[in-house]
Amino acid sequence: MIPVIMAGGSGTRLWPLSRTAFPKQFLSLGYDETMLQQTVSRLEGLNTSATIIITNENHRFLVAEQLRQMGQSASILLEPVGRNTAPAIALAAFQALGDNKNDPGEAPILLILAADHVIKDTAAFQAAVNKLEPAVREGKFGTLGIVPTEPATGYGYIKAGAEASGLFTVEQFVEKPDAETAQSYLDAQCYYWNSGMFMIRADRYLEELKRHQPAMYAACEAAMANTEQDYDFVRIDKEAFIACPDDSIDYALMEPLTADSANSQVVVAPLDAGWSDVGSWSALWDIADKCEDGNSVLHAGKGEGETILKDTRNSLISTSDRLVSTLGVDDLVIVDTKDALLVAHRDKVQDVKKIVAQIKEQGGGQHEFHREVYRPWGRYDSIDNGERYQVKRITVKPGAKLSVQMHHHRAEHWIVVSGTASVTNGDKTFLVTENESTYIPIGQVHCLENPGKVDLEMIEVQSGSYLGEDDIVRFKDVYGRA
Repeated sequence: MIPVIMAGGSGTRLWPLSRTAFPKQFLSLGYDETMLQQTVSRLEGLNTSATIIITNENHRFLVAEQLRQMGQSASILLEPVGRNTAPAIALAAFQALGDNKNDPGEAPILLILAADHVIKDTAAFQAAVNKLEPAVREGKFGTLGIVPTEPATGYGYIKAGAEASGLFTVEQFVEKPDAETAQSYLDAQCYYWNSGMFMIRADRYLEELKRHQPAMYAACEAAMANTEQDYDFVRIDKEAFIACPDDSIDYALMEPLTADSANSQVVVAPLDAGWSDVGSWSALWDIADKCEDGNSVLHAGKGEGETILKDTRNSLISTSDRLVSTLGVDDLVIVDTKDALLVAHRDKVQDVKKIVAQIKEQGGGQHEFHREVYRPWGRYDSIDNGERYQVKRITVKPGAKLSVQMHHHRAEHWIVVSGTASVTNGDKTFLVTENESTYIPIGQVHCLENPGKVDLEMIEVQSGSYLGEDDIVRFKDVYGRA
């Protein structure tokens, strides 16, 4: 069984903690591991082989770094453009069959998972997966249906039919209902929330995709016929994949496969395991640990922000660096980051996307990046800026190297706070150690490397007429960036 983890996302629903460049699957949300790492850890104990992770160009190094932190590896497929879940799963199926072509045994089974779900009861999750596997091996399409706890209107539903060996045939996948319909589903006791988790034999998936969605099949086949291996990344042919129709697995395949409910090819395993797709701040509050007043405090990121809560109830507070204090408030969501603060009523957090849309419309950058930005070599934090200057705190991982580059409009001063830097400045290469500094003039070709065994911490002071990140001319880059 090959786990296929879909790690895309727009980063809008948990703004300002999540951003376009750093969506929620890369956040820890109060846990020791990020949501992606929890998804990978949840597989331990199942009979699985090498994991496939589907992401995009912008998030590839975040995926690779979070796997590295766990001592894990995976085949990372890079979608050139987003085309929804049905094509993404097709790419994984072609990849799995290609990796498996020398194996004379059965075609591999794909366990399709999202990278941004919370499942509190791992044992129950694994039991449901193991219950599905025999039916899937015989050619059925399997899905995990969440036992509903309320008449939720934010999820699609699965209507279950006849039962056999703890599984149910699926009669229908239904849209997100209104409140009255959701209550009728809950009362009927034969409906489950659609989790978006599936188990499918790779060859069967492509067989049915070719039958029901021939254009999608052809585009994915062409895209996977011309891939490029780049370290742990598999680059998909962009021109071929752009031609692919955009559709979810629910519409593209699940609905046709359940159209004849008497002969449905889809089975569902009920799952009652403390599941949440964490689709909003209120959903996170629902599953979070709370004090006796109903408050949940998250220490997000690497900061150790403090909280003082007085006469406060049923609220969620996320802090990173600063003291956040509340007095006489109820039912609020307060999320404090280095460059943005959200204060919202818990009943209104579904509309946070409207704030993100306005930031984007006004040309602000807070929807896309945090003040602290992660790069394959480490990270930087823009701690101050003004007219013609900018100050950054730069962290370079041991053994990592920035690109050989130059800038047309800015000069840079580098001060080493801790560790040792190997600096190339024009035709000279030399070491700069703690409490030492160097100067890079405008137009000078330069490079920075950490040759040591500990993080290199630096302060960079930029000065010049233009300080944008696009004023970088790269001559050589070990990470393949243009």
